[in-house]
Amino acid sequence: MDLDFRTVTTGLRFPEGPVPLADGSVLVVEIARGTLSRVAPDGTVDVVADCGGGPNGAALGPDGTVWITNNGGCFTWIEFGDLLLPGPTAPEWSGGGCIQRVDPSTGGVDTVYTHSDGRPLRAPNDLVFDGHGGFWFTDHGVRQGRSSDRTGVHYALADGSRCREVLFPLDAPNGIGLSPAGDRLYVAETHTGRLWAWDVPEPGVAVGGGLLEPHGELLVGLPGAQLLDSLAVDADGLVCVGTLQHGGITVVDPDGARVEHVPLDDPLVTNLAFGGDGARTVYVTCSATGRLVAGEWPRPGLRLAHT
Repeated sequence: MDLDFRTVTTGLRFPEGPVPLADGSVLVVEIARGTLSRVAPDGTVDVVADCGGGPNGAALGPDGTVWITNNGGCFTWIEFGDLLLPGPTAPEWSGGGCIQRVDPSTGGVDTVYTHSDGRPLRAPNDLVFDGHGGFWFTDHGVRQGRSSDRTGVHYALADGSRCREVLFPLDAPNGIGLSPAGDRLYVAETHTGRLWAWDVPEPGVAVGGGLLEPHGELLVGLPGAQLLDSLAVDADGLVCVGTLQHGGITVVDPDGARVEHVPLDDPLVTNLAFGGDGARTVYVTCSATGRLVAGEWPRPGLRLAHT
């Protein structure tokens, strides 16, 4: 599937977590810059908040604040020609990932969660709110030398009262999203190139069919050197996942029966979100080249819980 994309802005420092707003602007995190930024329709970029660390994902909460999954600054950065690439975790890095809440009117940043079930968060990556005032998020973890974290998926309340680990262990869980009815949870693992699904019978509960580990239904495992990043779901329930190396968007039917690829001219397509009239515009972060691009999606996108 080939689509036409236009460049909204350039010069971003590894953008992720696009959040389209009603006024036509788009919030993004800039991981390498440590900020939450606003991209105006004319491409002007303004910093909303200095989050520090590595803001990796963003979502609007039920009270209008912006929630951030912050990886704690776990990446080093490599300039490779015109590309900016995430490098390995520095040996001296010792953790410090967290969940933050940003007041977009003041730029104030509060750290809400640093632990889940009493265990420190490693490198939170992406999040999605449900319709009950809570949110799911992934902890991607890090790789250092010969070691690699095994991490999981968490569920937290937006009032700051509870954060718990629901699924463990997973291998570098990254993108996370909910079906249009909110009754299915989708999680993409980066290094395995796998997309998984669980049933959600009630808020904060994920039910799968794994015998030895908490895996649900395997929707797809991509062949070759393809890595999966963050994701969005459209109104027809198709799961749309930012894809690394084979840069673009991998589109998967909710039952995994059909898989399509939407190519883009960036090797590190990290995330996407739907906005505009009828949610027909898809905004995509092309992170290696520092761009936010937009195109018309063939179906309406899914309006998230906060809208």
